[in-house]
Amino acid sequence: MTSKAPQPEEIQGAASDIRMQGGWRYLPRAIHPYITLARLDRPIGWWLLLLPGWWIIAGYSPNLETAFFLMALFMIGAIIMRAAGCVINDIWDRNIDKQVARTKGRPLASGEIGLFGALVFLVFLTLLGLGLLVQLPIRTWIVGAAAAPLIILYPLAKRVFGFPQLVLGLTFSWAIPVAASVLWAGMPPFGLFLVYAGTVFWVIGYDTIYAIQDMPDDRVTGVKSSALTLGSRLRAGVAMFYGAATACWFVGFYSLSDVDLWLFGVLAAGLHLGRQALQVDIAAPDTALRLFKSNRNTGLLITAALLAQQII
Repeated sequence: MTSKAPQPEEIQGAASDIRMQGGWRYLPRAIHPYITLARLDRPIGWWLLLLPGWWIIAGYSPNLETAFFLMALFMIGAIIMRAAGCVINDIWDRNIDKQVARTKGRPLASGEIGLFGALVFLVFLTLLGLGLLVQLPIRTWIVGAAAAPLIILYPLAKRVFGFPQLVLGLTFSWAIPVAASVLWAGMPPFGLFLVYAGTVFWVIGYDTIYAIQDMPDDRVTGVKSSALTLGSRLRAGVAMFYGAATACWFVGFYSLSDVDLWLFGVLAAGLHLGRQALQVDIAAPDTALRLFKSNRNTGLLITAALLAQQII
């Protein structure tokens, strides 16, 4: 007799992160595991992937019509690519996830979806992403495809590298070179490289906070993270990464626009990040999740300032 795979709600563990959220739960139950696998009910991930690209589009598109069109296109692309990244991550981590309270209810770890089903879903998402890329210049296809090794390598980095958040930072900041390839036919301005570097530091900082939730389980399973590497120096480390991010953004945007409305966005974002760093508590995983999610506001502050700069 074949045993039935446990449903997410049947899996015990107060720290499990498998709870269908929002209106997604009203869709047919047959697709719930795929919604969960792609984290479609958790928009914070695609927001953080999207926002750096929005900065470049909002601030440096030739006109508002182009800016709004590209912002919409990039939003769809971010949702698809973040979903694909989650599938790849869960394929890599399906055995480790079974041992971690927060992740043992994920569809691959719990057996709701088999490996073949996950691979078919990944191919589907990849084809959707390619369908979006063909709306953009050919040079953007190349830049977009160049992110694939980073997406694939991040789950491996967690096994061998004490700062896998660096790989995640390079990946989650990739919307910047993609947006730059749309707006600049040749080599983009040097300021964009600084904005990209600042965003990498930002991602390392906020994902270090996020990793606080898994520190006890990561010690047991052997998964590496910047949170474990920093240990008691975690708050100082986050403050350092956030400070580096703000400094790189300031110099980068100044190089691109001199003094303009972007300055208010970067200053507001820097203050927001400083407040986060002060609240980091290695012993408070619930606070870590709240602080991590608040980074959407960090990105929106910069987006709003750059969009206002475009309008005015």
